[in-house]
Amino acid sequence: MKKVACIMAAIAVAGLALTGCSKKADSSDKVIKIGIIQLVEHPALDKACKGFVDALAEAGYVDGKNISIDMHNAQGDQGNCVTIANKLVNDKDDLIFAIATPAAQAVANLTKNIPILISAVTDPESAKLVKSNEKPETNVTGTSDLTPVAQQIKLLKKIVPSAKKVGLMYCSSEQNSIFQINLAKEACKAEGLEFVEGSVSNSNEIQQVTQSLVGKVDAIYVPTDNMLAAGMANVVMVANQAKIPTIVGEDGMVQSGGLCTYGVNYYELGKQTGAMAVEILKNGANPADMPIQYLEKCDFSKNANTEKALGLTLPENL
Repeated sequence: MKKVACIMAAIAVAGLALTGCSKKADSSDKVIKIGIIQLVEHPALDKACKGFVDALAEAGYVDGKNISIDMHNAQGDQGNCVTIANKLVNDKDDLIFAIATPAAQAVANLTKNIPILISAVTDPESAKLVKSNEKPETNVTGTSDLTPVAQQIKLLKKIVPSAKKVGLMYCSSEQNSIFQINLAKEACKAEGLEFVEGSVSNSNEIQQVTQSLVGKVDAIYVPTDNMLAAGMANVVMVANQAKIPTIVGEDGMVQSGGLCTYGVNYYELGKQTGAMAVEILKNGANPADMPIQYLEKCDFSKNANTEKALGLTLPENL
């Protein structure tokens, strides 16, 4: 009986030991918290977000399993960006993905410890998110959506060879837009084109500012501007009626009525950012040492309905 009792006691101790090991293993299976803050809802930023989440899933980080994604949209409001950023930082997320410059700035201003991945930010350095695009030296890194502005202006010249003046439309409060417009001005000069600026400070001004360009310009160029991307239908409504071609910064704006673009694929840009997040989560990479990445491949796209409305036939070799 004593022998049996000893055996039973040993089994009980072993069971407790195994139970302890099991609890320890469970406690180490931490669910990673990822916060996402997106400036506004429009096709380009939506695609960047989807690409990011898909890249995580492909690497084995699946929402609801081993990661928990807390996704928020600021609806184009800077105040909302700050509120959302505060929540994500206070929640002590393990990583934050910020889509578009104002969203990225809102988060970066609140934490220097949580790794921040950014996308759809044209020039992180001039936005003061990193010390330099080559070596961030901050808790921020990610991908730039810098489009080939000079090539887009060349595209405009090819489509409207008789053009003399170009309307440059952008939101005056978006740093990424100002950066691109400065590039567009230089490109226009290189192509022998004059330009007329049409800046907006809020979405209610888009239709009015577009109307102010009618009769003054032969074509309109719109960079990857978040406010104008969300309000592209208002630009097109006026421009198409006046038979003014609109060359835009990215494909989502083409889908919303812009004539054409040669620009960045935002889904692939999001996936590229997701791959950088995996390097941080899986391999312990430090954002401070990770250069800002750019998407090498750009795509041509056009809106056939807009082409027809303008009475144009775009060259086949585009």
